[in-house]
Amino acid sequence: MKPFSILPLNKDMLDNLKSLNYETMTDIQENSIPPILKGLDLFAQAKTGSGKTAAFGIGLLHTLDVKKYRIQALVLCPTRELAEQVTAELRRIARFQHNIKILKITGGMPLNRQEHSLKHKAHIVVGTPGRIAKVLSRGTLVLSDLKSIVLDEADRMLDMGFIDQINEIFEYAPLKRQTLCFSATFSNDIKKLGRSFLNHPVEVTVESQHSSEIIIQHFYAVNAQMKIKALLILLSEHKPESALIFCNTKDACRRVSSDLKKSGLHCLELHGDLEQKERAEVLVRFSNGSSKILVATDVAARGLDIESLEMIVNYDLPFETETYIHRIGRTGRAGKEGLALSFVKPNEEFRLNEINEFTNNSFHSKDINLAAKIEITNMEPSFITLSINGGRKNKISPGDVLGALTVKGGISGKDVGRIDRQDNLTFVAVKRDVSERAFSLLENGKIKGRKFKAMIND
Repeated sequence: MKPFSILPLNKDMLDNLKSLNYETMTDIQENSIPPILKGLDLFAQAKTGSGKTAAFGIGLLHTLDVKKYRIQALVLCPTRELAEQVTAELRRIARFQHNIKILKITGGMPLNRQEHSLKHKAHIVVGTPGRIAKVLSRGTLVLSDLKSIVLDEADRMLDMGFIDQINEIFEYAPLKRQTLCFSATFSNDIKKLGRSFLNHPVEVTVESQHSSEIIIQHFYAVNAQMKIKALLILLSEHKPESALIFCNTKDACRRVSSDLKKSGLHCLELHGDLEQKERAEVLVRFSNGSSKILVATDVAARGLDIESLEMIVNYDLPFETETYIHRIGRTGRAGKEGLALSFVKPNEEFRLNEINEFTNNSFHSKDINLAAKIEITNMEPSFITLSINGGRKNKISPGDVLGALTVKGGISGKDVGRIDRQDNLTFVAVKRDVSERAFSLLENGKIKGRKFKAMIND
């Protein structure tokens, strides 16, 4: 793996990348950043978790004219959650230079606030197609100075469900621009469609198939009526620190989550019926270890980025083989071994055959011992999430929150986990045995001389 220092990046950016533990490039970064820096269009295919966001983020930020407060780059994402995570990562990479402004424009948030933010100018906008198309049509987002457009998760972005919005957005963009498409998979039809937006693109493909040495895959023959019991047996056997359970529908998601809770397990659910605020909270709580189990649909989980997700369960086999690749690609990251378990109903063997053909494997469904003992003790998450009604716009930093708990409150730093800031909200994970004390400190104390309302999210 080659170091970032071989790239023609300025010293401040390299120093910041090093502070973020970006010292050597992943394969996709090594192969895609050079053509991006040259201003070329790009089709980049790599598995989920391979460092795609940093690849296009480094390229966009390196060529940014910071003194010019105009929209120079637009990043389109299929979901609000992915847009949130991309925005956060771009802001981390942008720390090498003061005054780089990155805005997130997605549905689920008040339009008037977003348009107010756009009036104050920015360098980069990250958003979802529907909301971006809307602010463009209203004239509050102007792309006359745009240099680059990124389609993240491009296979979904260019799916027929998004194509009308994508076409509309590209009509507002200058003809002379750079277009980058990043995704885990590309079908031939999607490639043809994407080329209508790209100009002689460089094609980069890295590890399009997930290594079976990193992701251990098992398939279990299970009748629909026995799925919940089979799931409890597998959770009892493996006792994962983090497990993502995929269902094909919102109803199935709710039902599985309810059944797990009735069995005494702490779990969260993520699907399209949740409000944006609820979805953001669920993602934070699962990511920071306040819940070990998340039951989700594909669309809702799109963009969920957890570095060390131990286990994936396909409670429902996906309808499309490429979706299976996306799902299992969330585990087995950063060289760590992952586990992907799938239930196969009697009438679904053909789907397993399609997966085998697509991945060049020869998996067979096997029986599961439904008489096995279910032991779900010691599966309670060690962290709990507290929230504060103040965030980035209140100038609250993670260090301020950590100081309020440790310096002022005497809680050990080891008992404080991940701290996530949003515009008007901050989440902090703390060990459960200090949660009441931490809540009291945040509720009754002050941060930067101000009182904020705190809440326990459990």
